[in-house]
Amino acid sequence: MSTAPDTTSAPAAIRTTNELGLGLLRQPTSVLFGPGQRRQIPAIINSLTDHVLIVTDERMSASAEFIAISEELRSRGLTVSVYSGTEPDLPRENILEVTERFGSAGVGAILGIGGGSCMDLAKVVSVVLTHGGDVRDYYGEYLVPGPGCPVVTVPTTAGTGAEVTSISVVYDKDKGMKVGVASPHLEAIAAVIDPELTLTCPPGLTAAAGADALSHLVEAFTGRAKNPSAEDIATKLYVGKNRLTDLYARNGIPLLQSALGRVCANPADLEARSDTLFAAYCAGMAINTAGTAGAHAIQSPIGALTHTPHGFGISALLPYVMRYNLPTRIPEFAEIGRLLGSADATGSDLEQARAGITGIENILESIGAPTDLKTLGLSPDDFDTVANQALLATRLTANNPRDLDHAAVRFILERGWAGDRSWWTV
Repeated sequence: MSTAPDTTSAPAAIRTTNELGLGLLRQPTSVLFGPGQRRQIPAIINSLTDHVLIVTDERMSASAEFIAISEELRSRGLTVSVYSGTEPDLPRENILEVTERFGSAGVGAILGIGGGSCMDLAKVVSVVLTHGGDVRDYYGEYLVPGPGCPVVTVPTTAGTGAEVTSISVVYDKDKGMKVGVASPHLEAIAAVIDPELTLTCPPGLTAAAGADALSHLVEAFTGRAKNPSAEDIATKLYVGKNRLTDLYARNGIPLLQSALGRVCANPADLEARSDTLFAAYCAGMAINTAGTAGAHAIQSPIGALTHTPHGFGISALLPYVMRYNLPTRIPEFAEIGRLLGSADATGSDLEQARAGITGIENILESIGAPTDLKTLGLSPDDFDTVANQALLATRLTANNPRDLDHAAVRFILERGWAGDRSWWTV
């Protein structure tokens, strides 16, 4: 078993006024939030095009809400095309199918309604329909040459934040891994966020999505502050945390703590649905500039190997990644502890930071999310493969507040597989 990584030379957290002074946010042109806001969709689409492609999944396409939106669009004289074959973790094959079927149809705007995969599909299809080629031509950062056709995003789950992010994550079977298409040109022209559309989200999916949103908030708040240059901002999507992203994270963390358990216990609680969805929106806004980090880098190959929900893969990793990162982010984890009410404000910073980490773990446990890797079906024989692939996700590992190498990832995997949370790196 790997030994605990050395912490004596860990870099100090970056929190000076100058280094957190940058205020950069990437976001949709418009955001509409609140119960009933879906009724604004026909007017928005009508102002953009006379032919809309709706991208969704099989479950959503059969819902009364979807049918009502489609009928209202048609009643306004719009041509409405529908693709309802979106699959979880957005396989590249879905993109190929949509572009082949609708590439010459004269689509003027795309409505992505559903979970993260549906919205990611809408965003990336907009690029391929406009600029041609294969989605693989756009893997990476800032490789999209210009805007695509307008996209309107409508989430029906509270987790990914894809409605407000500038990235689509694609599973490429031939590569055996998830890859990102990251560019400000993927940003939606409007995000319509209606909590009523999440009322029928199944409890298991609600919990998995909520765990994902929680990880976004934690990783954005505890990530690196990079004080990016103008060139960095023009060439990289994730340029580090700043005062504005911290505002969203600080709002979202206690809101999710309050609402997520309630909505998992009572899916019909509209107030809890609204708060959970708003927390997920806050998380999406935070990561769209700050980025995600180590837990997401490691989860991607684990998800490909175990075929488990992304949010539950993240929940099984987060306790161990937080412990690993603790030496470099004591003030941030201490603040999380105070936000959650799990920390004694009279205690030391370290005591409060540990309480912040256990407070996050308590949220995950309260919704029945897995908190160890063995539960996911990961084999120790796969640790080296997971570590190697995780370290290829440099866009994510570069955001981790503490450097990651092969030995460090193995250490996290070993502790996570054993479910051992008795250790602290400091």
